Amino acid sequence: MTEPTTTLDERFSDPEGAPISWDETVSALEAAQLFWITTVRADGRPHMSPLVAVWLDGALHFSTGAAEQKAVNLRANPNVLLTTGCNKWDHGLDVVVEGEAIQVTDDTTLRRLADAWRAKWDGRWQFGVRDRSFHHDAGAALVFCVQPTKVLAFGKGTFTHTRHRF
Repeated sequence: MTEPTTTLDERFSDPEGAPISWDETVSALEAAQLFWITTVRADGRPHMSPLVAVWLDGALHFSTGAAEQKAVNLRANPNVLLTTGCNKWDHGLDVVVEGEAIQVTDDTTLRRLADAWRAKWDGRWQFGVRDRSFHHDAGAALVFCVQPTKVLAFGKGTFTHTRHRF
């Protein structure tokens, strides 16, 4: 992954604000336990739901059942937003990742991702890999990779609006 071009949007930032560094933004993505994904239904209406994701090799990865609404939506339109942060007004960092969700089907990559899920959540997420997908007690799950095209980082307290473009 190449380093993004990072800029501060001064229109939406405090005068003493500085851009959030790419390293700080990545740290927030790596540490986040919950993300919200926004996909687009066939009729154009948005669909949003919470999910867990892992940051690996410069991209966010998530899984979903093939029949879930987000998977149905992704078959027609791969564009997504993944957001994470905190619900505090005066401190913290909110991050929005924009990109296309591409299905991961390579067993080697899926095994690395299963290991990443297991490590991130202290073994609470256990996935096996077969048939180009994750498998667990509830059944099979498709896995998707979102290589960011744009990432927004919103600092709170000292309010900043940072854009990372690739």
